Amino acid sequence: MKLTDAQIPQEVLTVLSTLKNGGFEAYIVGGCVRDLLLGRTPKDWDVTTNANPEQIQGLFENTFYTNDFGTVGVVNDNATDERVKVVEVTPYRLEGKYSDARRPDNVIFSEKIADDLKRRDFTINALAFNPGSGELIDLYEGIKDMSRGEVRAVGDATERFDEDALRILRAVRIAAELGFAIEPATKEAIAKNASQLGKISKERIRDEFTRIVASPEPMKAILLAKDLGLLKYIVPELLDGIGVNQNQAHSYDVFEHNIRALQHAADKNYSLEVRLAALLHDIGKPKSRRRSEEKNDWTFHGHDVVGAKMTKKILENLKFSGETVRSVSNLVRWHMFFSDPDKITLSAVRRIIVNVGKEHIEELIELRICDRIGTGRPKEQPFRLRKYQSMIEQALRDPISVGMLKIDGKGIMELTGEKPGPRLGWMLHALLEEVLDDPTKNTEDYLHTKVKELAALPDADLRKLGEEGKGKKEEAEEEEVKSLRKKYFVE
Repeated sequence: MKLTDAQIPQEVLTVLSTLKNGGFEAYIVGGCVRDLLLGRTPKDWDVTTNANPEQIQGLFENTFYTNDFGTVGVVNDNATDERVKVVEVTPYRLEGKYSDARRPDNVIFSEKIADDLKRRDFTINALAFNPGSGELIDLYEGIKDMSRGEVRAVGDATERFDEDALRILRAVRIAAELGFAIEPATKEAIAKNASQLGKISKERIRDEFTRIVASPEPMKAILLAKDLGLLKYIVPELLDGIGVNQNQAHSYDVFEHNIRALQHAADKNYSLEVRLAALLHDIGKPKSRRRSEEKNDWTFHGHDVVGAKMTKKILENLKFSGETVRSVSNLVRWHMFFSDPDKITLSAVRRIIVNVGKEHIEELIELRICDRIGTGRPKEQPFRLRKYQSMIEQALRDPISVGMLKIDGKGIMELTGEKPGPRLGWMLHALLEEVLDDPTKNTEDYLHTKVKELAALPDADLRKLGEEGKGKKEEAEEEEVKSLRKKYFVE
C-alpha cells in the first residue's frame, strides 16, 4: 500500500511542517506507519525529529514533557479527534544500559534517524515516513516481515528484550492484534527470557494483557503465552486448569474451556468485561473439583463462589480499576444462574437482575453463551436460554399499571374531593382502560376532565368500569408477554 499525506490527520501534518520549517527533519514513526501500510486505523501518532526537546518546545505554543527521555507533547486544543489532541514528538535518540530491564539509565540525542530506528522493538515498528517527500525508511525489512505476517525483533532479540522486558509480552500482543506469527529466532529469545517479565510493573503487564484479551485472536495469544512460559507472570491461576478434566457435559479440560469461551466472546465482539469473565469464569474449578461416586463423575460445587473471589484477587493484582474488578467478579459469581424455563419463576429472574445489576444482565447472558460454546456444544442459544432472555425482558420492562397514568390517587382526591377507598382504585383502572385503547389520552387535561365525569357516577357503575379496566390491563399484559415469547422464538 502506498502512503499518502491524505491518510494523515491535519494536526499531525502541521506538527511535521512546523518542525521542517524550523530547519529540522521530521517523520511519523513506528506503529502508525505500520498500521497505515496494513490498511488499519492508527491508535496514536508519533513523530520523531533531529530537534532536541528545547528546540521542539520553542516551535510550538502549547507543549509539555511526557517523560524523562526527551518526548514532548504538542497540544492541539481544537482537535476533535482524541488521538491527535496530543501529538508526541521525540528526538532521535540512542539509549544507554537498561539496568532494570524496564527503562534506559540514560539517553543520548542523535542527529541520525538510523540511530533512532535501531533501538526500536520490532522490524514492523522500525518504519519512518516523511509526508511531503514521500520518503519511507525501512532499514530492517519491516515491510517484508509484514508481507510474511511475522513479528521479528530488530537486530538481536535478546538485546531488545534486555532493554525492555515488556517487549516479550508485546510481541505476543502484536501477533494477536495483527494475526501474525512470531519469527522463530524471536520466539526462541522470548522463551529464554520469559523470567524477565517478573521485573515489569503489574500496570504495564495489565495494559498489554488487556489488549491481548481485546484482540481478534486472544485464544491463540493465551496459548502462545502459555507455551513460551509467560502466562505464569500474567494469570498463573489459569495454568492450574491444564489437564483438569471435567464432567461428561464438557469436551475440554478447564484451561481449554476457559480460553475457548474467551475466543467466542472475541468472535462476537463482546465487551472487555465479558471477555475477562469468559476467561476467568471457571478459574475456581481446579480448587472445587471433587469425585462423586454416586454420579461416577467429577463435580465442581461452589466453583462460582470460589472463582469470584479468585477473579477479584487476580484483577486487583493486575491493577484493574475497581469498577472492572467488581463487574467481572460479579459476572463470574452469578454465571451459574438457574435457567430451566419449566421451573424458574419471574421473581427468581428478578433476583438475578438485582444480584448482577440491570446494566450487566445482558453481559451475564453473553457470558452464558460463551460458557456454552466453550464446552464444545455447537448451539449458543438453546430454547431454555432464549426463554430465560424473554423472562429477563419481561422483568425489566415497565409494568402495565395505573402508575403509567399522568394522574395518581392524590391528584384525584384534590380534584374531586374523593376520600381514600375503593372508588379511587375503580377510577384509576377505568382511566387506564381508556389510555390502553388510546395512549394519546394520557394527558393531564384529558384525565382531569374524565376524572370529574367518573366522580359523578354511583358506586355500582364506577365499580363496573374499574373491573373492565382491570380486565383490559390483564389482556394487555398477556399480549406483551406473547410478543416477548415470539421475539425469542419460544412461543
